[in-house]
Amino acid sequence: MATATVHADVRPVRESRSAGVVAPLQRIGSLDLVRGAIMVLMAIDHVRVYSGVPAGGPSPGIFFTRWITHFCAPGFVFFAGTAAYLQGRKIARPDLARYLITRGLMLIVLELTVIKASWTFNVNYSQFLLAGVIWMLGWCMVLLAAFIYLPLRAVGALGLLIILGQSAFGAIGGALPQSVHPLWEFIYPVGAELRLGQNGPNVTVLYTIVPWIGVMCAGYAFGSIMTLPDNERRRWCIRIGLTATVLFLLIAGAQVARGTAADGPPAYVRLLNQQKYPASVLFLMMTLGPLIGLLPFAERARGWIAETLTLFGRVPFFYYLLHIPLIHALALVVNFLRVGQAHGERYATAPYVSIPPDQRWSLALLYLVWLIAVAILYVLCRRYAGRKAHNPSAWMRYV
Repeated sequence: MATATVHADVRPVRESRSAGVVAPLQRIGSLDLVRGAIMVLMAIDHVRVYSGVPAGGPSPGIFFTRWITHFCAPGFVFFAGTAAYLQGRKIARPDLARYLITRGLMLIVLELTVIKASWTFNVNYSQFLLAGVIWMLGWCMVLLAAFIYLPLRAVGALGLLIILGQSAFGAIGGALPQSVHPLWEFIYPVGAELRLGQNGPNVTVLYTIVPWIGVMCAGYAFGSIMTLPDNERRRWCIRIGLTATVLFLLIAGAQVARGTAADGPPAYVRLLNQQKYPASVLFLMMTLGPLIGLLPFAERARGWIAETLTLFGRVPFFYYLLHIPLIHALALVVNFLRVGQAHGERYATAPYVSIPPDQRWSLALLYLVWLIAVAILYVLCRRYAGRKAHNPSAWMRYV
């Protein structure tokens, strides 16, 4: 997870009533905990990729194994915007813009190099290139660096306008000359094939800039709510979260009620199976509503589970960089133990893999490997977080 970093302890920043100045910025524990939960859920989906289990399916177990991970990308992007706002409370605006541009470009490069190699264990660019979530997150940070010079309300309004009016970008792209359509695929899908050169690899754009830049802008504006006094902040989080969730249930529920159930999927599938690529308004309501509404409850969470999730949330990008090659390596080990061969060739175009149905993992094995991966990541993240807290290097502010 590539978010800007918010420093110090667990209470949000607020204005000093006596002196009229801003108190030193402190780390917000609820954001770390929710961000850590997102990281753990994300690992389920990536273990699923290497297991060959399809993204959704006929059984509730397979469907919800995929559905629960839908909260990850919206949480990544939204809280990256929130963290950028909080970062801007302690540094000058030009410094924040420079940080966002530098970090964003770094993410784009890492997506095409380290992360690609982690997915596939090769550096073969002749088959395909993937513009995935880290690619999108990087470009959104670069764009946000310009938007932060607008008034805060304008940034929030722009974000909501992009989310709600995203279909306009499809109409605009469709009206452009055909020669522009491949490049427009990075902004919003228009059904064009994107290839590097005449004989180069296809580029798969999994996450377009729209509507995600709108989500990041909305998250940036939401950062101001996280600096309010405790009770006021909690009221706003619950109010926003409940409103988005209830609106989703009303609109999506009405669509399900009007639909035809004969020989179709169950009602819960039609309700929850919202469009992710590109992320529809209903998809974002379904995911961001609960995440925002749960923040006040995350503040009160205690115990080892909360501590573990908070640890992951403090070093999210370190976790991200490690979890893909770790899961990939575990998949090769599992394959060898099951069938006597690692079958590394199956993952040459990961995260797009094709495994014969009779060799796919069971859900029980999928979740066992997930738990093993999370346990290993906990040990590594704990050591890194300790080093980052007590003896940080300059590069650590970016990872």
